[in-house]
Amino acid sequence: MKKNLRVLLLAAGPGLLAPAGAALAQTAPATQPALGAQQAIGTLPLTLQQAIDYAIQNKSTLLATRLGEQTARAKVGEIRAAGLPQVNVAANVADNFKLQKSLVDFGALSGASATTLTSADIAAAQGGQTVNLKNITLPSEPMPPQAFAFGLQWAGNSSASVSQLLFDGAYLIGLKAAKVYEQLAQKQTQQAEIDVVEQVSKAYYSTLVARERLQLLSRNVQRLDTLLYQTNETFKAGFAEKLDVQRLQVQRNNLVVEQQKASRLTELSVALLKFQMGLPQQQGVQLTDSLSAAVVDAGALRQRLGGANFATGGGVSGLGQVPTAPSNADAQNRQDQQTALSGARTGQLAAAFNYNNRIEFSTLETQQALAGLDLANRRAGAYPRLLATAAYGFSGSGKTAGDLFAFRGPDSRAGNGFPNQNWFGFGNVGLSLQIPVFDGFRRKYQVQQARIQQQTIERGFETLRQSIDLQDAQSRTTLINALDVLDNQKANLELASEVARVSRIKFKEGVGSNIEVVTAETSLRESQTNYYAALYDVLVAKVDRDKATGELYNQAKK
Repeated sequence: MKKNLRVLLLAAGPGLLAPAGAALAQTAPATQPALGAQQAIGTLPLTLQQAIDYAIQNKSTLLATRLGEQTARAKVGEIRAAGLPQVNVAANVADNFKLQKSLVDFGALSGASATTLTSADIAAAQGGQTVNLKNITLPSEPMPPQAFAFGLQWAGNSSASVSQLLFDGAYLIGLKAAKVYEQLAQKQTQQAEIDVVEQVSKAYYSTLVARERLQLLSRNVQRLDTLLYQTNETFKAGFAEKLDVQRLQVQRNNLVVEQQKASRLTELSVALLKFQMGLPQQQGVQLTDSLSAAVVDAGALRQRLGGANFATGGGVSGLGQVPTAPSNADAQNRQDQQTALSGARTGQLAAAFNYNNRIEFSTLETQQALAGLDLANRRAGAYPRLLATAAYGFSGSGKTAGDLFAFRGPDSRAGNGFPNQNWFGFGNVGLSLQIPVFDGFRRKYQVQQARIQQQTIERGFETLRQSIDLQDAQSRTTLINALDVLDNQKANLELASEVARVSRIKFKEGVGSNIEVVTAETSLRESQTNYYAALYDVLVAKVDRDKATGELYNQAKK
């Protein structure tokens, strides 16, 4: 991304700066107030720290990532709920328009004695008369089973049941895994915040550099306007040639076009900053941090990095003055290549590096913990599962729907005095023990998959360490090289400024040529372009270095 943005801003012409910079110093004044989530349309004073704080609170990608945190917390609640009492209430009504029949062997009752009750006997009993029932002997002839329908056409029931998990090995492990999963979601959010801090920092400082470059171009135009005016007046007085005026006019035209392009690209860098912050594009901003406050002492930075000083070569190893010529060029080249590949990282610095400063390493550790819990959970599938259960309800029946919903209890009587209850209660309590015996080796293969996943993550630690080591060495080397280039371009800029100043004085005094002035001005602008490009590279390299060492997020939180 850095390369693409730099090409975008440098493609319009020499001297234009890329809209992606980085901060050498990421702190902001403590007295600056934090931005709110909503800002009124207008010019908004904005420090780097305020830009970072606003982005962390309002960037849409971060908001989406935080929804993952909420999902993780909800997942923890879901797993925990499995261990709480489970209460269910159910009710149903059925119209048995065709009752199911069952075969009943009435022949088993043949040869036995029974009591007959005729309709006349019932009428006499209802009339208050005494009725003597007679015993009869049932025929002994065999009788085939007869179809008999039980129940009535309309039936219904309602019940409430409660179950409580008493023991489940997988549930206990699941609770631990849910908490670890929540930690993983938090670390993923932190990773996203680090990316946002990096993007906002680069965009903010690139805007500062582009603005500084634009101001310098404006001063160049003003200086050239003055020189053009003076040359034109000298031409009118007959002491200069028209060609001298035309050359300066061409130079001014090119510089004005370059200034216009730089102005548009500065606006583009501001738009990029707003995008990285999640700020509406119609919101005007005014960057209040200065570019000079972002640049730290290069010598102190080299000392901390373990790199040699550009002027003297005296780094942490105390090499002393840089020799005028190496005694053995081939040996010196091999040493330089080895130093570059190692990133000039001494043994003490390597030993002091803490991998846990990198959120990627911490995230992988959390994933490893999850994989271990998943393996334990698969193994816990062989443990018994014990639940306590209880239920209570009512069931009823009737010949018609109205009869069913009459809800007659045990004290209900028909007109003839007979009980006509149609709803009856029931209840039960008990224990439910579930013991897995054989599942077709399904759990065996699940355990194998979980173990392989755990081993894969363990292999990933070594790969991640190597990757972090490479990023550490690469960022160190890139930053040291960028500092060297910046020192060189700064020296070149000072020389070019002095040459341009002397050339202008000589031209005014009549002892220099117009071509010498134009050449010196062109060299000066080229030196300015190279200097700001080098400054951009240092800023980006510093942010990349802070990210590689895990310090970027902590600096933004200060």
